[in-house]
Amino acid sequence: MLDLQLYAVGGAYDALAGAHRLSGHSGLFRLPSGVDGGVMRLASRVTGGLDPVDELDGVIYLIDPVDPSSLYPEAQALKRQCVIHGKPFVSTEAGAVEWMAVELFHAGVGRPMPAAPLAGQTVALIAHDALKQRMVAFAAKYFDLLSAFATRVGTGTTGGLLNEMAWSRGWPADTPWVKPQLSGPMGGDAQIAELVLNRACSKVIFFEDPHVARQHEADIQLLERAVCTASKDTTCFNSPSMAERWAVAVTRSSH
Repeated sequence: MLDLQLYAVGGAYDALAGAHRLSGHSGLFRLPSGVDGGVMRLASRVTGGLDPVDELDGVIYLIDPVDPSSLYPEAQALKRQCVIHGKPFVSTEAGAVEWMAVELFHAGVGRPMPAAPLAGQTVALIAHDALKQRMVAFAAKYFDLLSAFATRVGTGTTGGLLNEMAWSRGWPADTPWVKPQLSGPMGGDAQIAELVLNRACSKVIFFEDPHVARQHEADIQLLERAVCTASKDTTCFNSPSMAERWAVAVTRSSH
């Protein structure tokens, strides 16, 4: 239905071919294994590659949180380039299912999950300094959608800014719209990671700034690995473009 061209690295290609899940699909191509540069090639092609015909529109990288290869430079660069170029980077099983539904909706051949089930879920809203105002703008634009979640949590300053925005829109002044955690550097990412591990937070919307050194990089990776530990239950958007595309699909499909 989407007529995708799929480029799979080494063992992933072999697993797909061996399971006969894509038999007859002419758009499945094999790249070298990771040890032979396959992930490095993916990182290049996310940026546009050496030839425009090789450019990738997104990446599904199902990460095993106990596999150290996800911490290799090429894996980190792959995610970073997706964030920089506004392309989806999907790292969980639940995320892959949801993102295909989003793409089917945008292609006019399907519907993502409607907003109703959000009533039993918690969403985390996190943004680095340079993107905090963009998070506030996103939350204001999709205020009704995000308000459909049972609970919203956020780190430090971001949570405070979001509450100010919500109160300005008439949210009850004695009730935080976002339950604030500590700031990221002070442990807020770790607190949200525990919620994820407890299956008490099923979606993380994290506007990352890939252009600055991050003093609490270990905490950010901890949260990312918690999300991957809860792979069947949790989704994560790492950029404004991913969050926007999801929000548009869910909002329009509910009307």
